Amino acid sequence: MQIKTDFRSDTVTVPTPGMLAAMMNARVGDDVYGEDETVAELEHKLAGIFNMEAGLFCPSGTMTNQIAIKCFTQPMDEVICDQTAHVYRYEGGGIAYHSMASVRLLNGPRGILSPGLIAPEINEDNIHYPNSSLVVLENTVNKGGGACYTLDQIAPIYELCKENGLKLHLDGARVFNALVATGDNAYDYGQYFDGISVCLSKGLGAPVGSVLLGSKETINKARKIRKAFGGGMRQAGFLAAAGIFALDHHVTRLAVDHQHAVLLAEALNSVAYVEEVMPVETNIVIFKLAKGFTTAAVLGSLNDKGILCGTTGPDTIRFVTHLNITEEMMAAAIETIKELKPLRIM
Repeated sequence: MQIKTDFRSDTVTVPTPGMLAAMMNARVGDDVYGEDETVAELEHKLAGIFNMEAGLFCPSGTMTNQIAIKCFTQPMDEVICDQTAHVYRYEGGGIAYHSMASVRLLNGPRGILSPGLIAPEINEDNIHYPNSSLVVLENTVNKGGGACYTLDQIAPIYELCKENGLKLHLDGARVFNALVATGDNAYDYGQYFDGISVCLSKGLGAPVGSVLLGSKETINKARKIRKAFGGGMRQAGFLAAAGIFALDHHVTRLAVDHQHAVLLAEALNSVAYVEEVMPVETNIVIFKLAKGFTTAAVLGSLNDKGILCGTTGPDTIRFVTHLNITEEMMAAAIETIKELKPLRIM
């Protein structure tokens, strides 16, 4: 029986034995009543790591992002983000649906924004224009091939937002990947952001959950919005325990995923069916196919060899490494990539 190696996303991981044990032994209560000790522990722990006042555990990063946007905007406001941003492309039109705000899309290199890109797009006070109220950054940038912001890049964006009265939110879907890659300190993030969404179910390997971080005032407001969104969970400590275990045991090992991504990129750069591989900084590898090769043909050939991956465009394919990818899987995948002969349309 052929074993499938799943590079589609780092969301496909399953809990490790240690994580399962932590979940089974969690102290739980009704979190909507504020009585789940383990949820409270997770929220407090992450708030401390990022030097924020409080946290709110939610089922998904989409929910934490959308709650934050609703906290920081009013109807007829405008959100500034990159055109590749997850909050714009992959959250079901939530900005319009939940917050009734418009979106100003920018084109940063690999999704990375800068003050020079943002400043000209901040609207003046004019009845014809929506009110620019929020900037959203994504770290790492999914469609940018896992590109990272450093704190040196974030600080001047914060200063620009402060000068213009805008809030700054971080979609930290893979923020720990960024921290491991850059060497920056998570504690330093708190001084720059009004909201931070930290996902636990990607590289960190928890089965469910993200935490929104912010001021006590913001989180009190967010808690009510979460209730209205249907995101209040009861004995959620079983899930929160997985997040605590991930924070304690799965952060430094992200460097292994980054190393695996580099090895995949090296193999892809050596084959004729690949035209270009995006620079690899973390655990995401995106590559463009050479002329004449289709994503359907390459994906089909890889799948036939037991390798699952996904597309990011009509001629681009994505691999994502994670904690369930073993050294043996990596060796087999690299051999397959080098020996693969997908059908070419002349």
